[in-house]
Amino acid sequence: MKEEKRKKIRARVNRISGQVNGVAKMIEEDRYCLDILDQIAAVRSALDSLGVELLTSHLETCVMGHGCADEHEDAKPRSQEELLEEVRTVLQRFLK
Repeated sequence: MKEEKRKKIRARVNRISGQVNGVAKMIEEDRYCLDILDQIAAVRSALDSLGVELLTSHLETCVMGHGCADEHEDAKPRSQEELLEEVRTVLQRFLK
């Protein structure tokens, strides 16, 4: 993953962490339940967006970039069928 993309992802993770801490603070402050649930929905949405970003990056670097200079250093040698199965498995986990 390119350094610029890594920085953007770290910034997103930090924002999500702040949102989660905000939920904890809202609970401590005994805030209105629907407000807390709204914040939880925002956290879930942010996590989903982060997941899509990471999945896209995986497809670019580890699947489409398989065997190329852009391939991730931890990517293992795999056939196209194995790569497709890996993507299928990741999607099944992500979409639960």
